Amino acid sequence: MAIDFTLEPHLADLRERTAAFVRETVLPAEEALLASQAAPDDGLRARLQQAAREAGLFAPTVAAELGGLGLDMRGQSVVLEEAGYSLLGPLALNCAAPDEGNMHLLEKAATPAQRERFLRPLAAGQVRSCFGMTEPAPGAGSDPAQLTTTARQDGDEWVIDGLKRFITGADGAAFAIVMARTGGGDRSPEATMFLVPTDTPGYTLERHMPTLDNGFVGGHCELRFDGLRVGDNAVLGEPGKGFAYAQIRLAPARLTHCMRWLGVARHAHDIAVRYAANRTAFGSRLGDLGMTQAHIADSEIDLAAGRALIREAAWVLDTGASGKRETSIAKTFVAEAVGRVVDRSIQICGGLGVSGDLPLAAYLREVRAFRIYDGPSEVHRWSLARRAIRAARQGGA
Repeated sequence: MAIDFTLEPHLADLRERTAAFVRETVLPAEEALLASQAAPDDGLRARLQQAAREAGLFAPTVAAELGGLGLDMRGQSVVLEEAGYSLLGPLALNCAAPDEGNMHLLEKAATPAQRERFLRPLAAGQVRSCFGMTEPAPGAGSDPAQLTTTARQDGDEWVIDGLKRFITGADGAAFAIVMARTGGGDRSPEATMFLVPTDTPGYTLERHMPTLDNGFVGGHCELRFDGLRVGDNAVLGEPGKGFAYAQIRLAPARLTHCMRWLGVARHAHDIAVRYAANRTAFGSRLGDLGMTQAHIADSEIDLAAGRALIREAAWVLDTGASGKRETSIAKTFVAEAVGRVVDRSIQICGGLGVSGDLPLAAYLREVRAFRIYDGPSEVHRWSLARRAIRAARQGGA
């Protein structure tokens, strides 16, 4: 089956309307936020999301029955890149991490009662959520098999104990999706996902973790579960299948990250090109100098290649395939490409690039972490290489 990247008229219109909304409404809010050196909060989120509702752009990744636009992955790749042109664009459209990935997971795995209690208000932007997987060493990080948080059955309840770290959006979240070990051996553990309201006794937000990036509402936090009790109705999906459900969330979530960050990189590139077109140095415009042109050309290549990989992976996911290989390739390349593009943009803009007068320095802080989120580049390369070697051995090569 051929891959067709042609945009239908309604999708092209949605792209243009999203681009206009981001430039006219969201970028001014981003400029004010960066000038204040503050993190986005729920007040800003509510104002921007109301504006997105009024513009008919709210919740592009959510099913129409839940009030969203119901876009497939290919459609999301178009709209989320435009949303990502500002750090606040995905927040405004309610397609930012971690809520976007959690909504996808809940649509796939939640019971009807869980959908009403957790998914519907999340899709409407009435609440936020977080996803509790990562733990301090020696717990789960890049290797989820090292999960140390446990959940044991006690009658018709589950008792959860453990410590989670780098939990994005935890401060102010209404609920967490918590991964806990519920059986199995050290290298082949069984895990279960639980839907845990954050006001449950035994749930403690220990602290905010200082990090390089500052663009997520609710920060990155450390959570402690101490004898936390939930009922059987808190289990998301089936007990013991948490790792399988994590894969349902992971491939689309890593790809939507790529879509959003590609938009940030494109904005950085646009700033640099405009600067180079007008700034003079050594008797020429900066953009007429060969080394500047090389930077610009390399960024054009990175942006085009990243977009192509994203859309190919989106197409694969839309066919119903797992897309593990394609999303892993896209995530590795795009995470590194956006860093290169933003870094080149700063270099072109010189002193202004590292100042607060442009958003480039803030963009660099935000995109650097993407090489770690959703699996470090090294883990993806290891996985891709293992898959290629295994296929060669099975084929007798």
